[in-house]
Formats: sequence, C-alpha cells, structure tokens
Amino acid sequence: MSALTETELVETVRQGRREGQTEMVSRYAERVFAMIARQVSDMMDAQELTQDTFLRAFSHIDSYDPHKASLSTWLCRIAYRLTLDYLRRRRPVIVAMEDNTDISDEELEAELSTGREERIEQLMEVIDELPDDERMLLTLYYFEDRPLTEITYITGIEPAALANRLYRTRKKLYRKLNN
Repeated sequence: MSALTETELVETVRQGRREGQTEMVSRYAERVFAMIARQVSDMMDAQELTQDTFLRAFSHIDSYDPHKASLSTWLCRIAYRLTLDYLRRRRPVIVAMEDNTDISDEELEAELSTGREERIEQLMEVIDELPDDERMLLTLYYFEDRPLTEITYITGIEPAALANRLYRTRKKLYRKLNN
C-alpha cells in the first residue's frame, strides 16, 4: 500500500480504513516522534504523545487542507500543540526578563553556531532551560530544519512575529552563553 500518494492516503484515512491509518503511521511516526522526543525527556511520554498525535489526526482528518500544508507539516502542528500542552501541565511558568542589548544577526549566528564540543554541550543545557514555546521554536527551526512558512503554520504565529520571536530567543541564548 505504500505506493499511495498523499492525497490517496488522506482519502483512505477519511474512509476509516485501517490500512490507511497504518500507512500514515508508518510514513510519519518517526518524524513526529523525533520532534516530540527533543522536547520531552521521558521516552514513554514521547511515545504516548506520538500516539495521541495520530489518534487526533485520524479523528480530525476532515479538517486537513492540502492547500495549506503537507500532511507531514499538519501532523507536526498537531504534535506541537499536544506537546506544548503536555509541557505546560508539567513545568512551572518561567517569566523572562527582556534585555534591550542590541546584537546583530551576524554576531548571534557566529556565537551560536560554533562547533566546539563544550560549547555545544553548554548550548544544549541553555536550550533546556528555555520556556517550552521557545524550545519548540528552536527545535523546529534548527533541529527539524523547517522553513519559516511551515513553522508559521505549525505554531499559528504570524511570520513577522515568528521571525521576531526567533531573533529574541537566539539573543537570549547568546546572553546566557556569555554570562
């Protein structure tokens, strides 16, 4: 059945056919799980969130619009929201203080993209301390390598606000690394 196009696959799932659901999971579960597992430290919880993502997708397949996003991106949008809800229930709210220090994009990129192993470790520790939504944004942009248009769809954040939020998050990382 793996020869189905994305459109055929969606239609098979809409018809409630089990083989369509099985095919969707086999095609996309690994990618969805990887995105969730970068945010959720407990692998059992990540697996459960992955299952919840597909259950929600199956029950809401009629809301999928192929003109807005690919099936993979739509599934990641569902996973994003479920994961943020999960993280908000489990983590205390952290209020960030804004810093008005001006840092150019070039300075940020140079500082955050260094390949030294100890710097990468330090960067990962700082990322883990970020609020859930900022961590998810960095995951989608850097680890998932998704374009801003897809991230806009997944998060529901307007493009200009998304670019601004990404800049502020990178700036926060820069400040924390240089303290």
